[in-house]
Amino acid sequence: PIANAVKQGWLEDETIEFVDKPETIATAIRIGRPVNWKKALRAIRESKGTAVAVSDSEIVEAQKLLARLEGVFVEPASAASIAGLRRLLEEGVIDRDESVVCITTGHGLKDPEEAVRVCEKPLEIEPRLSELEAILR
Repeated sequence: PIANAVKQGWLEDETIEFVDKPETIATAIRIGRPVNWKKALRAIRESKGTAVAVSDSEIVEAQKLLARLEGVFVEPASAASIAGLRRLLEEGVIDRDESVVCITTGHGLKDPEEAVRVCEKPLEIEPRLSELEAILR
């Protein structure tokens, strides 16, 4: 609801459109009726900030990116901030030379089921150095 309000330009309005049954893999931010929505919109307005909704696939890609490049395992809600940053960079809303902070404090073990579902199965090999070397080539 917050990202949709920002997209619609409703930062000044007294109402937003709530979502009865929000659906996302990011359970920590799956909130269709945010209690503090007015405070959230005020913070966005006063900071001249923005908000963007991202898809589940963008969230999963951000999780994988953080794990691969930084060695950080985050839950989907934390990865949503990275997914949002990537989207805003692609859209030119944020320049690559700007300083940006993404909060990614939710550890991946907070919501491990989704990570297990989307991860590739590990390779199984015989315990021989030759098999390992063959895979690494």
